[in-house]
Amino acid sequence: MSSPTSGQLPLSSPEKDFKGEDYDLAAKEATRSHSPSDDGAPALILTPAADRAIVWKFDLRILPVLAVMYLFNSLDKSNLGNAKTAGLEKTLGLVGNQYNIILSVFFVPYVLTAPFLGILGKKLGPNRVLPAMMFTFGCFTLLVTAVTNFSGLLAIRWFLGMSESAFFPLVIYYLTTFYRRGELARRLALFYAAQSIASAFSGLLAFGVFQIKTGSLADWRYLFVIEGSCTVTFSAFAFWYLPRSAAHASFLSEEQKELAYYRMQTDSSSVVNEKFVLKDSLTIFKQPTSWLILGIEICLGVPLQSVQLFLPQIISRLGYDTVKTNLYTVAPNVSGAVMLLVLAFASDLTRLRFPFVAAGFLFTFIGFVIYAAIDVENQLQVAYFASFMMTWGTSAPSVLLDVWYNNNIAHEGRRVLLTSIAVPLANLMGVVSSNIFLNQDAPKYIPALATTAAFGGTGLVLTLLLGAYMVADNKRRDARQGKVDLRTVSTEELRDGPAAERFRWFY
Repeated sequence: MSSPTSGQLPLSSPEKDFKGEDYDLAAKEATRSHSPSDDGAPALILTPAADRAIVWKFDLRILPVLAVMYLFNSLDKSNLGNAKTAGLEKTLGLVGNQYNIILSVFFVPYVLTAPFLGILGKKLGPNRVLPAMMFTFGCFTLLVTAVTNFSGLLAIRWFLGMSESAFFPLVIYYLTTFYRRGELARRLALFYAAQSIASAFSGLLAFGVFQIKTGSLADWRYLFVIEGSCTVTFSAFAFWYLPRSAAHASFLSEEQKELAYYRMQTDSSSVVNEKFVLKDSLTIFKQPTSWLILGIEICLGVPLQSVQLFLPQIISRLGYDTVKTNLYTVAPNVSGAVMLLVLAFASDLTRLRFPFVAAGFLFTFIGFVIYAAIDVENQLQVAYFASFMMTWGTSAPSVLLDVWYNNNIAHEGRRVLLTSIAVPLANLMGVVSSNIFLNQDAPKYIPALATTAAFGGTGLVLTLLLGAYMVADNKRRDARQGKVDLRTVSTEELRDGPAAERFRWFY
């Protein structure tokens, strides 16, 4: 039997039967064929039962750990908003726009260091780099408890941005080494839902922690003690537990490792575990669609960061006290996670991406327009519902957009490079969000709400344009070469992207 890392495996899986999760569910159990392969070893057959067994193991062993890691990542990134409602500015003596500057500085190193950490993750393995990043940002979260002034918090936020920068891009790449294209959206959605759950849990945790009225620390500092300690502890477990790839997963049998490798070779990567070559990977930016993707990421980033950083401030306009304001952020965040799962499962079921990305942008646009246009104090129910729509429209596009372009890039190096730039670029828009929600505009924040709605509307238009181009280009290719079912084309043939003869857009 050939090694899982040495080229094409001796597997029997006819092209006509390989259609992602849409193949014949009545196929026989995975067995060894009586016909030997070229090297004399019996061939393996990838059947639905064998495939489900492998995916189920990934779902049980990989996804929960990554989800918990991302939950802590999200907590450590967004807890400043909760701390502000409990008097962080007063304790540290922040004046003017210093709080906004502290928020903004996080995103500068975030976008500058992400590509380098992404490349490092490709070379050393996400299973090593992700826990190391988690340990680092957990330590910086703990250090927040020791700051006494503006400059101290500013420095910690800078290094926190560096340590968190490539976390989400590397997780996306990591998951593409376990799951096929048609399986990815709902799995990534389950993982990303941890951010929405984290935001909800952050509100609940803040609600409890802010009841602490004894001790030597200000109550908001206990929030960073608890979250930082848990992050550091879990990073040690993740470093020990996570496998480098499917072919190295100790919880798979040798036969399952080879089948898992074959799954990736035929419906994820052109060459599995391909060595990273920067010059070759940079060619992804010769494709015009890559630049349009980056434009959509920019439009996504402003609403995403506005909701993540300022939802407590937005909801505080409803007139509740500090404790209730944090508590009232829970329901919108939970509903955002539910909507994300609904759209992601629908996207995988229909094998469509851009309509659901566009739907998310539409929710965002409507939610911010409603909140800016109504009299919030006299229409509390409508205003609170608008905050739900804000979370619906930021969660789904952030996942499905990343899945969309990853589905169209079979070259692993180009995939990780584009992701390591696109995702941090969306997060860089936190600089914009941090500087449009100004204290002098409180409590209405009309300029901020209008700006955020404008970015959401522009993202909607760009998404529809890119989707329409992909549909039209597929039709042109079909007219010239004959109709090709995307599900029957192995990603081994798609290393050159749109230049490949049988390439079709996964839109």
